[in-house]
Amino acid sequence: MQINMSELFSIEGGSKNWQIPLEMKEFRWNGKRYPVTDASPVDLTIVHVGSRKMKITGKVDFHLTIPCDRCLQPVDVPFQLTLDQDVDTNATAEERIAALDEQSFIQGYELDVDRLVCDELIVNMPMKVLCRQDCKGVCPNCGANRNLQDCGCDLTELDPRMSVIRDIFNMQTKK
Repeated sequence: MQINMSELFSIEGGSKNWQIPLEMKEFRWNGKRYPVTDASPVDLTIVHVGSRKMKITGKVDFHLTIPCDRCLQPVDVPFQLTLDQDVDTNATAEERIAALDEQSFIQGYELDVDRLVCDELIVNMPMKVLCRQDCKGVCPNCGANRNLQDCGCDLTELDPRMSVIRDIFNMQTKK
């Protein structure tokens, strides 16, 4: 959803509130796609601070379906994001790059709300998602989900690079 901020530039100290539906149906990150399953509207407030500088605040609640890092079962992950951005529309692209201030969500006077949410989500993505704390994952031999069934595979296969150390231990136990 695009918001035209040009009407706010005429009133210094002026502000406007919006409730905008999140149009993003999936989140793409690191070559993967995560569907958005439940989303509330984005509560957004934009304040013209002065000298063509804007303060963008808001919040949004939504859920993503992310596969478990161990067993690959889909997990519903809730997100409650707080948006807080200071935007200086006077700054040139070079000045923003020098200040390490990437604002891909603003093009001219247009604010892309979905892009703003995506930028905030990238920072808040969890490092590891588990379906449950004691997830057993998948069997490395047969690929069965060990949370659902015991596959019976022999998992005592040792790394062949460790055979010399294994031989040392075997000699000590024979004595």
